[in-house]
Amino acid sequence: MKNRIITISREFGSGGRTIGKKVAEELKIPCYDSELIGKIAKESGFNTEYIKECDEYGSGGYLSFLSNRAFGLNNEDYLWNVQCKIITEIAEKESCVIVGRCADYILRETADCLKVFIHADMAFRAARIVNVYGERAQSPEQRIKDKDKRRAAYHRFYTNMKWGRAQNYDLTLNSGTLGIDACVKIVKELY
Repeated sequence: MKNRIITISREFGSGGRTIGKKVAEELKIPCYDSELIGKIAKESGFNTEYIKECDEYGSGGYLSFLSNRAFGLNNEDYLWNVQCKIITEIAEKESCVIVGRCADYILRETADCLKVFIHADMAFRAARIVNVYGERAQSPEQRIKDKDKRRAAYHRFYTNMKWGRAQNYDLTLNSGTLGIDACVKIVKELY
């Protein structure tokens, strides 16, 4: 496979999605983020809201694993398989940026990937989700902790790897210290 893929994993509120979109824009390559949900919906037959809900609340841990797998593959496993297929097909077709969805793991043996993890301290992320996303329904810090906990559980469940662990990535960047634009520049230069 000759295409170069950048995968962006990120803590909630760190700006990973923004960084991925800006990198793709500057490199003039596609960026896949929420577009993947639409592709997964089309391929699987499930509606996009259900797929988002599975991402948010699926893969709840060992007890969930036992109860959900007692009778074979469940919907979440089926969606994971569809997701793997779509991400692999995209990587075979074109160079691109893929945000989230365990793309770093899915493409680990088949693609030329730059695997990036974006993180920042709690204060930066809390301020960012209030300013950028207008989050106010609950404490931004609690929302961040909940979202990160679900991302980590999802990643661990399907990859058996610790989400955010530096050894699992080629590059980890602190967007709170470096700034969004500097992160974009670094990732772009390593492409």
